[in-house]
This record gives sequence, structure tokens and C-alpha cells, in this order.
Amino acid sequence: MSIQIANTLEQFDWKPQPEAARLIGQLLDAFCGRCSAARQLGEDLLDQTGTRLTDWIDHLAVPADASIGPRLLAAGFAPEESSSPMIWHHADGMFPEIKIDDVPVWRAAVKVDSVADFLTAHRVSNESSIEGSPLGQFRKARIACDKDAELWVVERHGYRGWEAPEMAPNQLEAVQFHQESFRRRKRNIGDCQAGFEHALQLIRPAVRELGAAWACDLFSAAERDYWTNRNRAARVQKARQDALGLGWANHDHHTYRSSRKCFATLVSVLEELGFRCRERFYAGREAGWGAQVLEQPEAAVVVFADVDLASDEVSGDFAHTPLPPSDHLGTVGLWCRLHGEAFLQAGMHHLECQFDFSAAREQLQTQGIRTMPPFTDLPYLKQAFTEGEIWSVDANNITAALADGAITKEQAERFRTSGVIGSHLEILQRNEGYKGFNKSGINEIIRDTDPRRQKSAEIRGG
Repeated sequence: MSIQIANTLEQFDWKPQPEAARLIGQLLDAFCGRCSAARQLGEDLLDQTGTRLTDWIDHLAVPADASIGPRLLAAGFAPEESSSPMIWHHADGMFPEIKIDDVPVWRAAVKVDSVADFLTAHRVSNESSIEGSPLGQFRKARIACDKDAELWVVERHGYRGWEAPEMAPNQLEAVQFHQESFRRRKRNIGDCQAGFEHALQLIRPAVRELGAAWACDLFSAAERDYWTNRNRAARVQKARQDALGLGWANHDHHTYRSSRKCFATLVSVLEELGFRCRERFYAGREAGWGAQVLEQPEAAVVVFADVDLASDEVSGDFAHTPLPPSDHLGTVGLWCRLHGEAFLQAGMHHLECQFDFSAAREQLQTQGIRTMPPFTDLPYLKQAFTEGEIWSVDANNITAALADGAITKEQAERFRTSGVIGSHLEILQRNEGYKGFNKSGINEIIRDTDPRRQKSAEIRGG
């Protein structure tokens, strides 16, 4: 059954942006034609990580000429009025920013989790100095220079500017403190509301001291680390990307599954980190689930939050209005009953990153990581899960699900002996700057990850 988007949120009806994609492709090709290091990096990214150079580009700087402005306007880019030199953005697609520079030099910057890690991985000497303080919000380094082209690498932590801001000593200390507190936060403390309250006790001081965007960046990095430690496919791919000093800077969105009881609380906590609600989905009466998409624009983090949902609830603001108890556990609710809240003890259901779809799947296959059949195979969007990581489940959670009638005795016994699907890595390829989600394919993959449909447990973990 096709997913229906709530009528009140049809303003988030994302479309492919072919003209903008064509222009970015032309500019990147022109840059790579001038920079041998960029061409080599592109080959290494594809061969060693199954990713594309275009998806790692943070921004491009091109020399000013009479034609570039009209070309950007025609492709849907708009200038930032207060910027000098002029910075161009595209509001309706996922594209790097474009800087029009008076200097006759082409520049491209690759985004990574850590500039120092990238330089170390590529054995770049100390002669290539890093601009920006260690642990600061913005760092960059020039890694290659041809006659009229420079390749840079940048890391951002909730900062969209172009030059590294001055860092106060107390800020650096605060980064270290909050980074560690997020990584070590308690995830199993009483009921779920106590767990969310504990998270807020960590988030609010971080927001006060660092701002919402920086706090969000630190929190999201800790969430990725927790999820990675519970998913073998993630660890294999992360090692491949770390070998080139990249980290998870190609993340596309973070997916949390939530019980009905905790969904409004989850959204409110994310909003404390500066997330804003975007589109939301309802999968239809037969599917019984919905989702709210949230975005933190300064931190460049997107969340896809799933919850069991009835047909008469989609017209309301289910992201902010507490959902009443239900006598039926759908796919999302059962996952939370067995594993716990994704925001708490379970960790994220999946992280979706941007890849070359075919190359990533083929390369992971050679590492013993199989992928499920694609649930999206469109010209502008391709998606597939790796096979689910199987987690053992607390016997008390299985007993409670059985008592509620959510699972049968046979399923309960299978879950006790074989475990239950826990998490995935999602392989995604976006083309033409498409920013949205597949409204018709998501329902099938949600259905296929229901543990009640699980036949065997081939991967142990967690």
C-alpha cells in the first residue's frame, strides 16, 4: 500500500533537481580536470569504500566570470545576500554550496569527521597546516595544489561558516566534557521517561554552553558510535572509510524507532537539540505505522522517527500530541517492546549513508555482508538494507510480549533461542539532489523487518 503524506505537510514535496545536478557535475568535472589529487581520491573512494566523490564535497569555490551567476540562478541556486564573496545555496536539493571567488583558483573541499585523521591516513606531512583549533567547530587543511586548483579537507561541528571561529579555552573544555557525557550516558535507568529525562539533563547544559547545533553534532556522533558497536556491517564499512580518514561524514539520516508512549517525548528532546519537524508519513491502515522526519540544518543531521500509528491519528500532530495506549503492537512497537527504545538502550534501528549503490553492495558482499533486495530502485533514489543484525533479547521482554498477545508461543521460543532482528546499515544513493524519501517503498521494508516474519538468525551480535 502506498504511503500517504499528511495534507498539511505537502510543502515538503521534494523533487529531483536535474539542472542543478548537471551544473554541479560540470563544475566538479572541471575541477577534477585541473586537480590530479582529486581524480585519485575519487578513484580511491569508489574502489575502497563504494562511495562517490560528489557525495563527500562540502563546497566548491570557482573563479568569477560573467556566465556563472546566471547558470546558478537557472539551476535553482540562490545567493546569500549578506555574503562576500558570494555564497550560493540550493534550498530544494542536496548540493554543495558554491562560492564565487575573485581569485582565479578553483577549490573543492571534502567533508570528513576529522581533518587530522584524514591527513594521517593519507600520510600528509605537518607542512600542510590545519586551520582551526583541535576540538573546534570548524577545521580545514589544504591537501593538494596544482597550478590553478586546490583540494581541501574540512570538518564541521554544527557550524556552516567558511573560516574557523576563535575558540575560548572554556569552550574546548566543554566540548571534551559533553562529548564524553553523551558517549557514556545511561541508557537503562528505570522506565523510558526516566531515560529521556536523564538525556535532557545532559543535553541542556551542552546547549547552554555550546549552542544547539554544536551539541547536536556531538550527540549525533555518540549515537553513531553506539549503533556502530552493535552492528557488524557498520563496523566493516566504518573500517573501510576510516582507512581513508573519512569517518561517517557521508551519513544521510539517523532512524529511531519509538513506542507510542515515548514518541512525543522523543520529538521534544530532539527539538531541544535544534531539530525542526519536516515531512511526516503514514503507511496506510494495513501497515499501521507512521514517521516524522526532523532536520537540524546547522548540524546537517536528519532523523527519521518511526512509530505505530492508526489511520485516524495521522491528521493530527502526532509528533507533539501524546499517543494513547494501543492494544496492538505493530512492527515498530514490537521492536521497541523486545529491544527497548532506539533513543535509549536499543540504539538506532539504522544509519543510512550515501554510496555508489552497486559498488557498495558488491564490495560488502566480498566482506561477508549481504544486503536485502532493494526497496527503492528509482533513477533518483536507490535504497537497500544490509541483512539484519541479530540481537539476543531479555527473557522478560519476550514474556511480556507473549502475555500481551503480540507474539505466539512458537515465536517466543524462536526469539529466545535464535534472537531477533535488531539493526541494519542502509545503503543509499541519491541522484539529482533528491532530498526526500520513497513513499511507496518504505512500507515494504518496514514489513520485512518485522521479527514475526523472521525465519532464521544467521548473524549474531549485540
